[in-house]
Amino acid sequence: MSIVEQLSALGVVPVIKIDSAKDAIPLAQALKNGGLCAAEITFRTDAAEEAIRLIAKNFPDFLIIAGTVLTPEQADTAMAAGAAAIVSPGTNPAVVRHCLDKGYPVIPGVCTPSEVETNLAMGLTYLKFFPAEAAGGVKMINAMAAPYTKVKFMPTGGINAGNIGSYLASKAVFACGGSWMVPGDKIKAGQFDEIEALTREAVQVVKECKK
Repeated sequence: MSIVEQLSALGVVPVIKIDSAKDAIPLAQALKNGGLCAAEITFRTDAAEEAIRLIAKNFPDFLIIAGTVLTPEQADTAMAAGAAAIVSPGTNPAVVRHCLDKGYPVIPGVCTPSEVETNLAMGLTYLKFFPAEAAGGVKMINAMAAPYTKVKFMPTGGINAGNIGSYLASKAVFACGGSWMVPGDKIKAGQFDEIEALTREAVQVVKECKK
């Protein structure tokens, strides 16, 4: 099953900013207990590489995405640590071409037609839409999908339990990224039981949306 197929089956992937690698294993366990064996670990902190490595080692059934990858070097670091794919907030052709040359699955970010066309020129049709809510939400996605019929989007940014249904209802959306089930304050406080409960709720919401 391809990365896109796995993401499509999940419907949502937790987008995680982790400040301390020591939280990686209990966090992954909470997600797994909640029914979601996936995580996008963002390279917004220095703990990202080690967190990816720890989760990959201890949870081989996890789908680990490296997020906020801004340079070819970060892409190499992430994949060496055990990430299965690269996601970026925008489209940097140098990063995208590096990933394609290395055979890394990559989902670059877009929020304009011009960025969509840049990726189409590189052969990519599965793209991140970021920042989703701020950039026009579902209406913007559906508007962009009209001329680009082969493109599918993974909206991220402002997605929550209350609005994910409207995104997943769009034929142009293959999955969503969200952080509401993995709030940073609960990770820092070690409140993994609460994260597990939020994850379980998120899984149920997605399940209801897919009916």
